[in-house]
Parts: sequence; C-alpha cells; structure tokens
Amino acid sequence: MANSQTYELYRRTSIGTALIDTLDEMVHDSRIEPQLAMKVLTSFDKVVAETLPEKVKARLNFKGHLDTYRFCDDVWTFLIKDVNFKLDNQSQITAEKIKIVSCNGKKPGEA
Repeated sequence: MANSQTYELYRRTSIGTALIDTLDEMVHDSRIEPQLAMKVLTSFDKVVAETLPEKVKARLNFKGHLDTYRFCDDVWTFLIKDVNFKLDNQSQITAEKIKIVSCNGKKPGEA
C-alpha cells in the first residue's frame, strides 16, 4: 500500500458507490457529520483491501490484446481489447475491452 494509507479503488464498485450515496444522503439530511462519513469511507477502503485477499479464492485466466499501458505513482493501468476470460469452472466470458488497475498490495515494511 502507498505509505500507511489504502487505495480508494473499491469505492467505484457497486457496494462502494452504494455506500457513498447513502453517506451523502445522511450528511445532506444532517443525520451524520461529514467527518464521520469520511471515517466510514476510510474504514471501508482498509477493510475491503484486507479482506479480499483473505476470503476470495476464485481464479481466472484471460487472454487479449494489450492496447495501452502506463505506470504512474506506483499504479499500473492496462487497457486490453478482445478479452477472453476462462473461469475456474471452465466457463468462458468475452469482453470487447477492459481496464485493469493494479496497485502494490504489500503493506509498508513487508518484503
């Protein structure tokens, strides 16, 4: 992870978006303070980043054509076209294009 902070990548997921919408509504209705909403989001970032590697064991393979890649601020971004995913159960899914964002998953001090 970057320094002792966590990445905010999972805020763009459906559950992250739902959490943000709910917190925004609660702040707007004066049911919670904005500072509490930020603490909840920070906690969400940390918990999701720690829990996913521990709980998710599914794997997939994919093949496609690398269109664009970049490395900035310790974050890799890959844009891939004509992608074929092969899941654990051998089913296949295709996509016209995908974007993969990859960040350092190690905590500070880990080798």
